[in-house]
Amino acid sequence: MARKTKRAKLHLTNEQRIRLERLSKSRKAPLREVQRAKILLHYADEVPIAQIQRLVNVSRPTIYKCIDKALAAGIDAGLKDLYHRPFKPKIDEAAKAWVINLACTKPKDHGLAAEIWTLNELAKYTREHAPAAGHPCLSKAAKATIWRILSANEIRPHKIKYYLERRDPDFEQKMHEVLMVYQDVNLQNDNLSDGAGYPQVITVSVDEKPGVQAIDTVAPDLPPKSGCHKNVGRDYEYKRLGTVSILAALDLHTGEIIAQVHDRHRSREFIKLLKELDSHYPKEHTIRIVLDNHSSHIS
Repeated sequence: MARKTKRAKLHLTNEQRIRLERLSKSRKAPLREVQRAKILLHYADEVPIAQIQRLVNVSRPTIYKCIDKALAAGIDAGLKDLYHRPFKPKIDEAAKAWVINLACTKPKDHGLAAEIWTLNELAKYTREHAPAAGHPCLSKAAKATIWRILSANEIRPHKIKYYLERRDPDFEQKMHEVLMVYQDVNLQNDNLSDGAGYPQVITVSVDEKPGVQAIDTVAPDLPPKSGCHKNVGRDYEYKRLGTVSILAALDLHTGEIIAQVHDRHRSREFIKLLKELDSHYPKEHTIRIVLDNHSSHIS
């Protein structure tokens, strides 16, 4: 028969028991916390230590340590390890600030042939130049060390995030004018009944996609064949036919798309699209076009 422990009993409140039971069944909590919650629950239910060892599958010293900490300072102390640092950090705050300042500059400012830093290059430059700057603790800085310093300050010089610079002082006014156009289109569409035709002012959105690769197959496609292959078969090889530009106009009332394909993207191709729009809609209607300020649109 197993000898009973001489340690004091662990008394749990209803809230503590519910918390430990929830933690012991958790699939996202750290494994050590799940195991310690099970240990405390079993010990509170006066389960022998030997049986707890078999149920939780941990060593006796682990069980004793968890129970002793819970008895001495509460269940929170039994669940988690107290933060401790065995020795003072070798990299001081001044050295970390030097690394952060370096990461906020560009490599080409230091004579390197690169546009942005990589962690490897940043660590290499740090090892070579930090001792001369008065930070010998960085003489053996590894990539992981640089990453930890930058991550703690939420700096990622090896990543690029694009932004849009506001250069037009009249942007707000122009934005409101464009939004008013789309609001007017919604009102027109709400007032149009089914089969009522076009409104008096027809709004069309125009844009283009230049540089589209035109390719062709070198072998005929194979149709699906029962019992053989269920998909359309196409040869992997192809031939290039250059690039083309797609110009398209979207009718914001009907969803109709009027598109043209050209070898080049100039004003004359844009004028061809405008002429097709003019011939497509009734003469008594006004065509309102929404487009950007591309050079082919304003030249």
